[in-house]
This record gives sequence, structure tokens and C-alpha cells, in this order.
Amino acid sequence: MTQAPKSQPELFDRQTLAIHRTRHQPEALFLHELARDEVEDRLILVNRTFTKPAIVTPFAEIWRNSFQNSKIVADEDVLDLAPGGHDLVVHVMGLHWANDPVGQLIQCRRALSEDGLLLAITLGGRTLHELRSALAEAETQVSGGLSPRVAPMGEVRDLGGLLQRAGFALPVADVVPLTAQYRDSLHLMQELRAMGEGNAMTQRLKHPSPRALFAQAEAIYRQHFELPNGKLPATFELVCLTGWSPSESQQKPLRPGSAKMRLAEALKVPETKLPD
Repeated sequence: MTQAPKSQPELFDRQTLAIHRTRHQPEALFLHELARDEVEDRLILVNRTFTKPAIVTPFAEIWRNSFQNSKIVADEDVLDLAPGGHDLVVHVMGLHWANDPVGQLIQCRRALSEDGLLLAITLGGRTLHELRSALAEAETQVSGGLSPRVAPMGEVRDLGGLLQRAGFALPVADVVPLTAQYRDSLHLMQELRAMGEGNAMTQRLKHPSPRALFAQAEAIYRQHFELPNGKLPATFELVCLTGWSPSESQQKPLRPGSAKMRLAEALKVPETKLPD
């Protein structure tokens, strides 16, 4: 069956992304290691034993020793997950590169058995905001326009809404903010390439940028963000999403009007009417 033509180009060039990832350096994957630690810590707090976990990740080597009997799945457009085959799905550090993030989450929900848990970690909207603003201001000054250089990433509220759209029960989204320090902006961009996180947007420039652009970006970065020690900060925001596959055994919100006690009675305060 042939697919219908897309009405608009996809945001990310997945083929270029795959090439970037093959060039990664294992020692640069500190964000993936932090995400793995975050997953392990959060699962300790869940009063449940998971026997059929699946892990969706671009870098399998980070996870091989973390969960016994887990299925490691690449974060492709179509996930290699059997319907209802898992009681836990961990989707980590790939959702921010998905052209269809809701579709990714729907596939995860379908792969869960009843009352199964999804735990997803992705990069959030404030990630690399310093680099983004410095490059944008520099490019405006040097070239008189803007081009896509740092991928857009979702805000925590919007990402939490994706869980509801994907049909998860009891959705929760929260943020783990991190700040790394770099010698200069070139050092930061080299590190991003070593992570496999280089620019893979479809509408990115396909020709080299002038050196003056990066020199100006460095000056702007330092002007606005330089630390007292002379280094440059880079924000990385890990957004953690949790949701459960729907089950009749789960707690349900009360229907409007079903409360047996008025709020004023519960708080033991006088009840007053709101002004018209």
C-alpha cells in the first residue's frame, strides 16, 4: 500500500538524524545517563513489580544493564512494540525528535497491558535557550534573517497535554532542570554533535554559515549569560511524563455534584456568596 503524500514537509529529517547518531561519542551521552538514573529513581517510588518492560531509546548501550528481560526498541516512526505486550514502556530522550509525538505516545499506550505504566523523558522548551537566543540575534545582525538552528521543544504543559490526547489515564508532567558549563559556544556545539543532537531540521540551511555569525553569537552569548568563572551556561530541561493505560481498577474523579459535604463545611469556615 502506498502512503498518501504529506500535505506539508516534516519538521525533522530523520535520515540526517540517524547519521548524526551514528557519529555520537559514548562519553558525551551524559543526558541519557541522567535520564536513565531519573527513570530508575522514579520506578523505585512505584509500588509495582514490572515483568515485561520495553525501552524506546536511540542509544541501546545506555540501558542494557538497567532492566533485566527488557526489550530495547529504536525510536523509529513505527515502534517495534506488540499490542498489549508490556506492563512498562520507557520512552527516553527521543520524543523531542519525533515528527508525530502524539503518534509515538499512542503506540506506547497500545503496547501496554491494562493498567500498564508509561514513563517518558524528553527535552523541554527551555533547553538551550541561551544558545538559541544568541544564534538568532547574531544571524539577524550578520545575515538580516533567521534560519532553523536549534530544534523547537515543547513546554511542560503542552507535553502533559499530549498524554491526554494519546489516551493515558492519570497523566503527570514535571521538569528536572539541569545546567552545564562550557568553555565557549563552540565547545557547546561540538558537545551537541558528540551527543548526536546536531541540527536535523528539514528546513535547516544546507550550506556552511559564515564564520562571522558564530563569532557574533559567541560575543552575544557572553554579553548576556557569561558566568563569573568565564564559562558559558547551557540549560537542559528534562521533562518527565507518566501515564497509565486505562483500567477499571484505577481511581476515577468524582462526578460534578456528587460530593457529600460542602467545601465550607470541610474547611469549617463561613460560606459566602460571590459578588455579582
